[in-house]
Amino acid sequence: MKTSYESAPPYVTKDGSKIRELMHPAEHGNANQSLAEARVPAGAETLLHKHRSSEELYHVTAGWGLMVLGDETFPIVPGDTVHIAPGTTHGLINDGDETLVVLCCCAPAYSHEDTELVEREPSESAGN
Repeated sequence: MKTSYESAPPYVTKDGSKIRELMHPAEHGNANQSLAEARVPAGAETLLHKHRSSEELYHVTAGWGLMVLGDETFPIVPGDTVHIAPGTTHGLINDGDETLVVLCCCAPAYSHEDTELVEREPSESAGN
């Protein structure tokens, strides 16, 4: 099976990121995972969230920024891949001057129902 980038219209997920589902069981017939491209504009960030069931891999293809993963925040650049275990709070912060582009693989496949938003602690701010 093959899909094309142009056939995947972008939409906004529950965490506020703009994604394109490049391959998803609900649309394409694959069985166990989804692959999406997320774009976070310069100066923007996604809402902190976690997934009860899905394990995720984020692979940075363009731009740079910060990855919030549990209690850690660290820089990410093209070529970096991050593992996000189910139940782990995470988010992206684009502190660069170009769009941060990340490929997101979810198994089981991404769903709004599996996404739980997490309140940022009052002492937390971008980059801390």
